[in-house]
Amino acid sequence: MSEAETVLGELGIPMSNAIGMFLKQVALQRGIPFEVKLPSPAPLALASLTKAQLDSAIQEGLDDIAAGRTAPPVEVEKRLRTKP
Repeated sequence: MSEAETVLGELGIPMSNAIGMFLKQVALQRGIPFEVKLPSPAPLALASLTKAQLDSAIQEGLDDIAAGRTAPPVEVEKRLRTKP
């Protein structure tokens, strides 16, 4: 919260005003005025995995393939390009 207070202070906006602005936007847009989602998981750093962890990750991928949980490379590339 202190980071937000610092930024708002630099903008010259008191916290109470910022909260009021947010609530006004919720009412005007009839929802949260920005995208709300969980951050993307960090990619695996292979060097930091134990052999057991690597074997497990590989097996998980093989299980996905066997179960048909796959996507063509073109679709994966599109998804990667649209991620923020």
